[in-house]
Amino acid sequence: MQLYNLEFSDDEIREAVAAGRLLSMEIEFSRACNFRCAYCYLEGRTAAADELSQDEIQDVILQAQGLGARKIIILGGEPTIYPQLVPMLRFLGRQGLEIELFTNGSGVTGELSEVLAEERVRVVVKMNSRQAAIQDRLAGTRGAFAHIRQALDHLGRAGYPTGGRFLAVSTVICRQNIDELPGLWQWLRRQGIEPYFEILTPQANARHNSWLTVGGDELKALFFRLAAIDREEFGRVWEPQPPLVGNRCMRHLVSCLVTAQGQVMPCVGVTIPLGNVRQRPLADIVHGSEVIANLKNYRQTIKGPCRTCDKSSDCYGCRGAAYQLTGDYLASDPTCWCNSLDPANGG
Repeated sequence: MQLYNLEFSDDEIREAVAAGRLLSMEIEFSRACNFRCAYCYLEGRTAAADELSQDEIQDVILQAQGLGARKIIILGGEPTIYPQLVPMLRFLGRQGLEIELFTNGSGVTGELSEVLAEERVRVVVKMNSRQAAIQDRLAGTRGAFAHIRQALDHLGRAGYPTGGRFLAVSTVICRQNIDELPGLWQWLRRQGIEPYFEILTPQANARHNSWLTVGGDELKALFFRLAAIDREEFGRVWEPQPPLVGNRCMRHLVSCLVTAQGQVMPCVGVTIPLGNVRQRPLADIVHGSEVIANLKNYRQTIKGPCRTCDKSSDCYGCRGAAYQLTGDYLASDPTCWCNSLDPANGG
């Protein structure tokens, strides 16, 4: 669900791959959530009985840092309702790690915003529409839009997005919001907020809610329109390619996910358990995984049109979409407009 290569150069990624190191790690502190998003990669929203303790979370973070990770990306559930969030942010800050936190905004108070600012946390607010009815429907929660507006107000008073305090908005492209996304993109750019727009990964809740789906031709048109807006209005030039607008997802080269129950997976979309940090060290899991090795070696292992695509040197589509729709994490991405399959037509 985040944009890679914003902080890591091609040389850094290449060196990390050669040395078997991480540059980042995604982690769930808990799967408890107070929203019920129609597109969420988790079907439930309650904390499991066997979630990692605070000490276990800190230990695996230190293991990731020992493998070279410089950035920790906090997912959920909803992190702002995790009771030990502030102590965990302080812990990460003491380790000198960069922190990125994804939030639905509901727990972003004025007090928490000050802590986020003090620790220079990169904050990513999940917002899919500037229309309250659409936002609330997609979040599955009445009042979600009001929570987001209040969160942005609190963050603004704490100094976001100025003075090196990074603020982004994470938006999934779906049938309900696609027409307003060019306007939302322009509004975010003018506010100094980074837009994180991405194609929906068809899994869990999104798989059950086909009314969200957008076809490949429409996705292509949107990406090219947003590229034109950036080029003509904001002087930013980038090549349109899925699944992320204006960027590339190369997370499998330098990152992994640790779930709230300690399972290590390639990412939230490639839901293949590689091992559990309660049973094996993170280094053993990462270095011993055939799945991770295949993903790092994607130019030789990827299949179908993605292998021969003219963008294959720096793109492998969405591995999560490939896995969720075909059962093969190395298959060509069915949601990419460069391929013949179209999920909107049952492809």
